[in-house]
Amino acid sequence: MSFSSRTKNELCRLEKDGNCCCIAELAGIICFAGIIKNGTDENYLKISTENASVARRVFNLTKWTFGVHTIINIKKNRSPKHMNSYSLYVKDKENLSRILKELRLISSGGDYENLICFRINNHMVDRECCKKAFIRGAFLGGGSITDPESTYHLELVTHHYLLSKDVCDLLGQFDLQAKTILRKSNYVIYFKGSENIVDFLNIIGAHKSLMELENIRIMKEMRNNVNRMVNCETANLEKTVNASLKQIQNIEFIQNTLGLEKLPAVLQEIARLRLEYKEASLKELGEMLHPPIGKSGVNHRLRKLQNIAENLQNAHKK
Repeated sequence: MSFSSRTKNELCRLEKDGNCCCIAELAGIICFAGIIKNGTDENYLKISTENASVARRVFNLTKWTFGVHTIINIKKNRSPKHMNSYSLYVKDKENLSRILKELRLISSGGDYENLICFRINNHMVDRECCKKAFIRGAFLGGGSITDPESTYHLELVTHHYLLSKDVCDLLGQFDLQAKTILRKSNYVIYFKGSENIVDFLNIIGAHKSLMELENIRIMKEMRNNVNRMVNCETANLEKTVNASLKQIQNIEFIQNTLGLEKLPAVLQEIARLRLEYKEASLKELGEMLHPPIGKSGVNHRLRKLQNIAENLQNAHKK
């Protein structure tokens, strides 16, 4: 089961809130997953989902809030995952009119010709709990989260431009700055970055999923830190080895041309130590000297040997 499905299942197990929050959550689901048929011959509300828990949540919200039992159709998809599609209907004209009025989707007169566009009604979300409930419904109806093991991405998808603007404004009231793009005929509200998604999950009440995401984020950060340390140490080791090889080449060239015995005593000492202890660090070489010296002192002497080797090479070229 995907992380997105687990999150929706968690939300669908939340206890029933007050009636106002149930209405707000149901409105969010319908705005993102609903179709309202407005015709002379047929009128109905249809809510579609591929998540069984969401279908059950819609059924219960409709029953709790309006005492209406929705009609459920289940269709087996021919996709590789063979997931079911659930369609929930309200077809009774009287119940449909009552539900849409309560959800502020039609005018108080109940005339289907005055059907309001899918928007967020300010009176429905005047309380903070109702704002959170509507956002939760929007996620249940049209939201998804990418598996945080791969990347951090959450999106809400709707066909309605004005609704996408309303939702962005609503999210902004919780200091969440969402972005919107047009993907084919859909308006996609999305977040990137784990912190935004954590805040979003906290708002809609998905605290178990929030903790799972946080644990994944911590593990990923630890792995990244370890990889950076290993890469850094590998680069430093490679740099040390290359420097040591160059130093040995210089010393061997001096030995084969000038002879180490012709060098000052301090340079002879460091040269012989470098030839004997090829893998030793500058610090270790300095501790072997009598008296011991620091890394900078060792490096200074090796640079002098390098200059001598370069001068000898230049002389041989002439």
